[in-house]
Amino acid sequence: MLDVIHLATQYLAMAGKSFLAPKDDDSHTNIGFDAHSKRFETWELDNKGLKLTLDLNDFSLKWTADSEKSIALIGNTHAAIVALLSESAKRMGFHRPYHFNLHYDLPFSWNGDYLFQRPDEKTLLETIHLRTLATTSLRSFLEKEHLSSDIRIWPHHFDTGAFTALHKGSNRSIGMGMGIPDSLVDDHYFYISGYEGHIGLDTSAFGKLSDGLWHNNGFKGAILPASNTTEEKVVRFFGEAFEQYSRP
Repeated sequence: MLDVIHLATQYLAMAGKSFLAPKDDDSHTNIGFDAHSKRFETWELDNKGLKLTLDLNDFSLKWTADSEKSIALIGNTHAAIVALLSESAKRMGFHRPYHFNLHYDLPFSWNGDYLFQRPDEKTLLETIHLRTLATTSLRSFLEKEHLSSDIRIWPHHFDTGAFTALHKGSNRSIGMGMGIPDSLVDDHYFYISGYEGHIGLDTSAFGKLSDGLWHNNGFKGAILPASNTTEEKVVRFFGEAFEQYSRP
């Protein structure tokens, strides 16, 4: 059922693609998560702060300027939703049309006849919990280490992530966040990895972590499964790994 939520967030990503100036790193298509309102949301799409959101409370799409009117996902086809978004975008005052045109692959397939059903309550509650945990843990870690980064969800991989330079003026950086189940881990998981340019830094000589494990084959970095973990453990996991990456 996670695929249903993953697909639903693509409507937000494509709003960014339709209405924002493109960026080389594709960050105009990434999205945020508001733990208080339990919704995914785009960047501000105009000079009035308008956003398109995916509200997990009723599993619907809403424009922040017209939050009383929603576009229901449940019971609607993909084609119908795109048509409704196109119509509502005109009503919101956008002069450019809303287009749903993915430029990346997703790990599942669908077509215009795809009919949305409500994800089960367990999946919805788990999504809210894990996205909240990821956002608060990353924010706490960045503040603790006096680092700066946006905390965003990348729509193709559907990970919540942050990215920052390791040493000012160097070519080294770290990426960290929370990924969804994949070939690395059959669970949501927290990760951190270091890079020299685009090449992953070797972790074979790094010391043991209190929580989580180092990997050096394929993925080079550390992984901590998200099940039954806490913000305190996640921040410590990020911090211990960061300390080793930060050594000269």
